[in-house]
Amino acid sequence: MFTYLDNSATTKPYDQVTEAVSQAMSQTFGNPSSLHRMGMAAEKLVKEARERVAQSIGALPEEIFFTSGGTEGDNTAIFGAVNARRHGGNKIITSSVEHPAVLEPFQELKRRGFETVLLNVDRTGRIDLEQLKNELDENTIFVSIMHINNELGTIQPLAEVGRLIQQANDRWGKQILFHTDAVQSWGKEEIDVKKLPVDMLSVSGHKIHGPKGIGALYIRKGLNLPSMIFGGGQEKGFRSGTENVPAIAGLGVAAMLCERERREKIQGLKELRNRLMTGIEETVEGAVINSPRQENASPAILNVSFPGCRGEVLLHMLEQKDIYVSTGSACSSHKKGSHVLSAAGLTPEKIEGALRFSFSCDVTEEQIGYVLKELKAAVDSMRRLTGMMGRGKRK
Repeated sequence: MFTYLDNSATTKPYDQVTEAVSQAMSQTFGNPSSLHRMGMAAEKLVKEARERVAQSIGALPEEIFFTSGGTEGDNTAIFGAVNARRHGGNKIITSSVEHPAVLEPFQELKRRGFETVLLNVDRTGRIDLEQLKNELDENTIFVSIMHINNELGTIQPLAEVGRLIQQANDRWGKQILFHTDAVQSWGKEEIDVKKLPVDMLSVSGHKIHGPKGIGALYIRKGLNLPSMIFGGGQEKGFRSGTENVPAIAGLGVAAMLCERERREKIQGLKELRNRLMTGIEETVEGAVINSPRQENASPAILNVSFPGCRGEVLLHMLEQKDIYVSTGSACSSHKKGSHVLSAAGLTPEKIEGALRFSFSCDVTEEQIGYVLKELKAAVDSMRRLTGMMGRGKRK
């Protein structure tokens, strides 16, 4: 029974998305900058997609800039923000559990002389708001905190972060810019950029059943960031280069479908997650739930450790049964250990034995039952080989 539970890495495109991409490639293949009818038809697709993405996050169409995905969106926001605010200070703040697309730019900026702060997190990966409050000072120019953690599924308190930033802005008479990586929350949680509030927000198409290689960056109206790519003046001069019309069209369709089905989708994901979490605790001895259980938890992600097992080996044992999971972020799967689980205080044994299950509404109750059966068999088999059988204690 084929069961795909690695949807935080990528999702299967909707059939309507595939059709939109194919049609744009075969029929609406004009350059959007061309003045003739074919160009105008392509430009219309780009405009419609921009409106759909904007609507899905409560933004204006003119606040949406297309990118190649979450990594480019994060990098553009970070380097653009520090370049725009560098005369107001050199302190930048993020969390210790961010995606590498945020952490590595911060490391690069540290090498360039910026003061970088990585906020601590608790056992579930939630940031320390008191530490953030103490770190915000007159030298701070930028804060980036992800909306939902890609490994633990922790929902970060963005509204409280925004409130602390606003208090600091009022106190010091400045404008600290606030960015969030919303790659794992888009289409799965309600997002309204006016309520969060954020100045910039990154999303990616292939996490919401859209195409790979396409994403978007929201930039609040009135915030002028320096251009990152120069050339033909596309995207209002902010990101030059001929638009990837097929991928943009697919992104727009995915955004529309996800927003239309979001409330029902969230409830379905919660039921699947709870069924798997409860089943693991009831059937697999010693399993440790690393994700938040209910409060501040994404309905789409469940991270579990199986002491006495190696997550990578479990992954391949499940793969033999046509079950696809992950040991963490696909973007850093070749790196040793998880910086997220380490920051959350997990022991090396629990980090080594961790698996991430991430859901979509294509998954059925029957498939979850199959996963539970094969997971227990794989864990028991590995523990027998390592002499750990019966030594784990339920936690």
